Amino acid sequence: MLHHVELWVPDLERAVASWGWLLTALGYQQFQDWPGGRSWRAGHTYIVVEQSPAIVAGRHERCRPGLNHLAFHVASTARLDELTDAAQRHGWQLMFADRHPHAGGDQHYAAYLEDNDGFEVELVAPDPAGAAGCWLRLPPAQADGGSGRRRAAARSCDRRPAPAGRVGPLSLTRPARTAGDRATTCPPAR
Repeated sequence: MLHHVELWVPDLERAVASWGWLLTALGYQQFQDWPGGRSWRAGHTYIVVEQSPAIVAGRHERCRPGLNHLAFHVASTARLDELTDAAQRHGWQLMFADRHPHAGGDQHYAAYLEDNDGFEVELVAPDPAGAAGCWLRLPPAQADGGSGRRRAAARSCDRRPAPAGRVGPLSLTRPARTAGDRATTCPPAR
């Protein structure tokens, strides 16, 4: 069970505006507030934004090693659409707009948003057909322990528990991409 996530941000006021709006809209309640940070809690889990004096970069880079994105459940496709529209007025930009809301595949209704500091969130609505419990089936050559090739794998629904060589559930996976797509969504390593 996840206890908390702490995000170091370069501008606390900007992060409180964007993350505070999003987390409150998702049902989180403000939990802690101190001069260098703020947190919001849902149940026993909380999310922190903190502007630490020890921060070493000005912008988060989701394509470098480390955190790529956080994924949140949303109650319905209608609520996801409302949040997606409103998010753009609260410091979030829609990613993969040409494939929205199915950037994660035809069975995956989601919005991928990025804030002004480079943090990405995925908002995931339940699939009306019940595919949210499906697992990502990987061909044996792609069940490689996370080298990244799994992102190009075709998705198929399998409702059995996830055996070796599968990851899931789909609601926690990244959009399926080809090698060519990857080059357009993440800048080259510096």
